[in-house]
Amino acid sequence: MENKINYKYHEDKLLNEFILYINKTYDQHYSSDDGTQSMDLISATGKGLDFCLGNVIKYAARYGKKAGANRADLIKIMHYSLLALNEHDLNNEKE
Repeated sequence: MENKINYKYHEDKLLNEFILYINKTYDQHYSSDDGTQSMDLISATGKGLDFCLGNVIKYAARYGKKAGANRADLIKIMHYSLLALNEHDLNNEKE
């Protein structure tokens, strides 16, 4: 028996939209032929978490200013938060 959750705040739809956004970051516009992204290079410097958190702050501060209440800024905050979580996990694997 499948237990279907009735998401009150449409989290399922929003997460699906978020996944589609992330998928777009893997196209040639954001990635080299071998799949390397800027985040790979920044992470290799050991400053990936700082970079991600800086971008969370940037897009949060920009929300409502550039192009008004820009929904895309909220998605970017979520994406950089997810990348920050990955960086945290990479930096704390020994815990």
